[in-house]
Amino acid sequence: MCGIAGIFHTEGMKPVDPARLERMCDAIAHRGPDGQGIWTAPGVALGHRRLAIIDLAGSPQPMAATDGSAMLAFNGEIYNFRELRRELQADGAQFHTDGDSEVILAAWQRWGVDCLPRLHGMFAFALYDLRQRTLLLARDRLGVKPLFTAQLADGSVIFGSELKALLAHPMLRRDIDPLAIEDYLAWGYVPDHRSILKGVEKLPAGHYRLLRHDAPPAAPVQWWDISFADREPGNTADLGAHLLHRLREAVTSRMMADVPLGAFLSGGVDSSSVVALMAEASTDPVKTCSIGFDVQALDETAYADKVAALFSTEHRKRVVASDDFALIDRLAGMFDEPFADASALPTFRVCELAREHVTVALSGDGADEAFAGYRRQVFQHREESVRALLPQGLRTPVFGTLGRLWPKADWAPRPLRAKATFLNLARSGEEGYARSLSVTPVELRERLYGEDFLRLRGDYRAEQPFVEMMRRAPGRSGLDRAQYADLKFYLPGDILTKVDRTSMAVSLEAREPLLDHRLLEFGARLPEAMRVRGATGKWLMKDVMRRYLPEDVLFRPKMGFVTPIAAWLRGPLAGEARAVAEGGVLARTGWFRAPVLRDIAEAHIAGRADHSRLLWQVLMLDRSLALLS
Repeated sequence: MCGIAGIFHTEGMKPVDPARLERMCDAIAHRGPDGQGIWTAPGVALGHRRLAIIDLAGSPQPMAATDGSAMLAFNGEIYNFRELRRELQADGAQFHTDGDSEVILAAWQRWGVDCLPRLHGMFAFALYDLRQRTLLLARDRLGVKPLFTAQLADGSVIFGSELKALLAHPMLRRDIDPLAIEDYLAWGYVPDHRSILKGVEKLPAGHYRLLRHDAPPAAPVQWWDISFADREPGNTADLGAHLLHRLREAVTSRMMADVPLGAFLSGGVDSSSVVALMAEASTDPVKTCSIGFDVQALDETAYADKVAALFSTEHRKRVVASDDFALIDRLAGMFDEPFADASALPTFRVCELAREHVTVALSGDGADEAFAGYRRQVFQHREESVRALLPQGLRTPVFGTLGRLWPKADWAPRPLRAKATFLNLARSGEEGYARSLSVTPVELRERLYGEDFLRLRGDYRAEQPFVEMMRRAPGRSGLDRAQYADLKFYLPGDILTKVDRTSMAVSLEAREPLLDHRLLEFGARLPEAMRVRGATGKWLMKDVMRRYLPEDVLFRPKMGFVTPIAAWLRGPLAGEARAVAEGGVLARTGWFRAPVLRDIAEAHIAGRADHSRLLWQVLMLDRSLALLS
């Protein structure tokens, strides 16, 4: 696990200033405290910061191929590198290290870009071929590891593991993209098809770019996708046995390390399943850690303690005070772009705790996307059955009217909170699901924006790319399309960004076994009844894990990694909420209507409404803009 950066000239082979690359690497030193390397040649420079995990002394980077014909800067882990190594050795390849980096170089020399589907793991890398004078930039299937790129005025393309690496280059312009503000307000993060800065791009998950010195930068090419269009035959017992095999394979493959390894344990289904399978495969006690809050309604540590005792793990926990909001400025610096998923706070704290004892930690991320574990996916499944019964021409006027008239009652019992359901049913399945996932609905965004910003944004709406992705999704049903969009849009933009930045901020490698692509591809083929049954999502996974985990862990209501931000914004952060509307960096842009934002803040502070998510979004946007200005 590391950080990479580089410079590549697409208009000839101009010399590269190594000092610029050194500054780019220094900006991401936290990603690799164990070593630094820089390699330059006419028209290209690769930089690397190393966090040593495998072959601790023998795999410095950038790394040269055995014959010197290619150079690699690599961030990530290839879990099947030993199998690939044996295959390549049988074909005549020679190796001088015991790590996975050299295997990537040999795989490129043997198969070219067709090497990518053979790599099982998480990665973002830059590989320069000196004979072909080409640079390959590649990103793993799900986007576990990030890669930012930008083309500069001098014809060069710069790239790095985080935006801050690009920001260290003096020629990068810092012009905010107004469409990214629209995206951020809708989703709470800047999705992968956009960047907060104009001219900066993120290489999409499952894509590569092949750059040449004598040609304009090539567009990304997709090398992997997932399909929900097929169904796996078999009864519950057969499918369950296959699923358990895939789960075991995914977990054990990610237990490979030459440094201390452990796991995050929240006490939920996913992290508990990972710990159970780690304990089954390990002769030593698994090292686990969890974070709780001193607010009982938000604390899950009792469940984590139960699972830790069940598997005799070496468990550590830490309780975070409910006023642990001092991280706000540090969080803004971690993410570079505005990021409003408040669970980043406890995620950072659990990474901090884990790093005190291990260098690698396995997480439970990915199962909700793969097996339909989100409540919104279950609701979508139900709503689609209603849409199938009633034509759009009838649903729009009936449910649209009910949705407008029904009071918004966040405080009421869930069955009485029907406003969102009615508004969703008035729309197509894709539009309804986009509304379920969005943080700030379009109606509220329209109220917030000032006239100048409305002109800058034009006709664009953040939901458009999401809806189009769902409509193009390879699937048979609304549930298929929702899961596809979650895997391709929400997962890399929110969940994986959160885990990457918070873990790498403390030089911890986080691994996501439930995102093993073979496991995902199997999950995508499961019949809907094996994913959602009644009100239960992840049905087959929970059924399979009954042999390991108690019922109250498997079937308790999903809680999530929540934080008490509503209380913060009525108490110690109330002044911050008011200040953003009145005098922060955001207020000076004139993008938002200050009176509307002020009324929203006062209504929340007074307890008349819960606007905590929007106010947190605005607060984090203000902090990010301050850092980028």
